[in-house]
Amino acid sequence: MIAAIDEDLCWTAVLARDRAFDGRFVMGVLTTGIYCRPSCSARHPRRENVTFFANGAAARETGLRACKRCLPDDVSRDEKAVLAAIETIKASEEVPVLAGLASDAGYSVSHFQRLFTRLTGLSPAAYSRALRLERAAEALSAGETVTGAIYEAGYSAPSRFYEASERLGMAPSVWANGGKGVTIRWAVVDTYLGPMLVAATDKGVCRLSFNEGADDLAARFPAAELIEGGEGFSALLSEVVRAVEAPDQPHSVPLDVRGTAFQEAVWRELRRIPAGETRSYSDIAAAVGAPKAVRACGSANGANNVAVLIPCHRVVRSDGSLGGYAYGLDIKRKLLAREGG
Repeated sequence: MIAAIDEDLCWTAVLARDRAFDGRFVMGVLTTGIYCRPSCSARHPRRENVTFFANGAAARETGLRACKRCLPDDVSRDEKAVLAAIETIKASEEVPVLAGLASDAGYSVSHFQRLFTRLTGLSPAAYSRALRLERAAEALSAGETVTGAIYEAGYSAPSRFYEASERLGMAPSVWANGGKGVTIRWAVVDTYLGPMLVAATDKGVCRLSFNEGADDLAARFPAAELIEGGEGFSALLSEVVRAVEAPDQPHSVPLDVRGTAFQEAVWRELRRIPAGETRSYSDIAAAVGAPKAVRACGSANGANNVAVLIPCHRVVRSDGSLGGYAYGLDIKRKLLAREGG
């Protein structure tokens, strides 16, 4: 169980449908009178209608009943073993030895490795590395010095941190708080795909979407300071437009996006798909080391906040059909045609 309810962390886990948090808390939905696992596949409720409980018993004391879709009280032995391993990883200064985690759970090493990866989307070692990087990002967001954040997160030397960190974007807690404390500059421009919204922090593009405007951005980041255009933004905007108009050409547009460790692994694989080529969800799942997590890959694909720059349009169904796309299949077809795919 989590030691105390961190509502920002819980809400971030719910938005990501992160199975690694199943069994660590439940989400109570006050408008429906039910409580769910963090990974429940039901449509997300509004944040103001949600409260969090350490377990189902605490939720039932308030009159809520268990969701019949996700069965939040039905935590299997496998899930309990993985949850216990996660707590061990969090409490360890070094990356725990896989054999020790497997022995504590009562499983063979190979079976526990597969089990942990299936339930979380990452191996125990990768989960530990992602957690350490997450701690460093949170410390930096809280105002720590770079050196202090590196050592506080458990890195033995700055070089280890820089090897692990490709970039540090908006912290998950900031996303959960609607961009509180962040200035976001934005503009809507016309493209061959229609009106395109581009929004960026001082670290990079945090939102690229189509047929959206100021109201949509304000709904996504209600606590951020939103500034239309502004000095220095036009150069970035021009670079983004070039990248969208010529998606088959390399670009170096900086991004400020954050997700769960699994989501970020999927997004990295999306950026590795060459222009003019496509991959299936199964291909992406295999590439991130979780071949059975096809549905989770689809969810991570759909959670992408930066269209085109993170090319989720290059993912199609196994039979070659286009599948879905957040901004409509017409835009997806145009993008793939422009790339020669």
